Amino acid sequence: MTDFLNKTFYGNTIQNWAISFAIVLGGIIIAKILYWAIGKYIKKLTAKTKTNIDDILIDEFEEPVLYGIGLVGFYWGFNRLHFGEGIDNFFAHVFIILITLNVTWFIARLLDSLIVEYIVPLVEKSESDLDDQLLPVIRKVLKVIIWIMGIIIGLNNAGFDVGALLAGLGIGGLAFAFAAQDTIKNIFGGIMVFLDKPFKMKDRIKINGWDGTVEEIGIRSTRLRTLEGRLVTIPNGQFSDHAVENVTLEPTRKVVLNLGLTYDTTPEGMEKAMNLLKGISKNHTGTEDKVLISFNNWGDFSMGILFIYYIKKDADILETQSEVNLEILKRFNAEGLEFAFPTQTIYRK
Repeated sequence: MTDFLNKTFYGNTIQNWAISFAIVLGGIIIAKILYWAIGKYIKKLTAKTKTNIDDILIDEFEEPVLYGIGLVGFYWGFNRLHFGEGIDNFFAHVFIILITLNVTWFIARLLDSLIVEYIVPLVEKSESDLDDQLLPVIRKVLKVIIWIMGIIIGLNNAGFDVGALLAGLGIGGLAFAFAAQDTIKNIFGGIMVFLDKPFKMKDRIKINGWDGTVEEIGIRSTRLRTLEGRLVTIPNGQFSDHAVENVTLEPTRKVVLNLGLTYDTTPEGMEKAMNLLKGISKNHTGTEDKVLISFNNWGDFSMGILFIYYIKKDADILETQSEVNLEILKRFNAEGLEFAFPTQTIYRK
């Protein structure tokens, strides 16, 4: 048995291999036990406290610490083995980078959870909509910054020349900028959206054939929920290239009707029709007092009346139009005013 354990396999005895695998397995088992203990006991204890900070810490610390224990067990186990200086150094560098990224993951998770727990409720209570638009972007930017710093620290601690690497990235940055022109354009478009504020969250807008409600404003793109209920992602660069119509900001909704009465309508009847239209618009609670009425057309088969009225901003547009149209139909029928339809009279000799 001793001879078997002392046999060499890839430069290490079978006994050393067995011990190393046992250490790795032990790290995994400890991580599993700790995961069970956190869910069984620690989370119940933190749930009884008055503050939520301990619950957040445990939730965000749970997965990174388990992976961290697994990484430590793996490194400790395989660090006992020797594969040559080059491979040993490679494993050491990889371990340092992975541990640094694991810590970075924990910091990014913790910071985002703290923002959701404490900053988001304050933003939702504020009257300004600008912070509602900026907060999602700030959260994404913070995550990117944390991960970039984590990667740089990991590479630096692993012995890489980060300065030379950044210099090389700077040289290649020009080529990358040319390749990413659309992305850069969209990012600048997003910045202009935040500065100019042509619209805000929950506004209904029209742009380049799309009509919908703004659901999310990002640094690169904006998402609209169309009237059909579909979600459309629009690159922010389009807001620089196309006109944006903010439907929500319209003070009133203008409605234009062209009505045609038959040619046997008397002048008194035509005057009565225009007065009826004026009274219908004036008496409806959903329309403005401003109204435009004109006997403006001698058509092929009708005498035309132009009727323009304005629906109030807080009124239901479709319901108001339906009510006004129904009232026109009722009042005109009651007064014997007939709407014309296409007709043709043929005279024979």
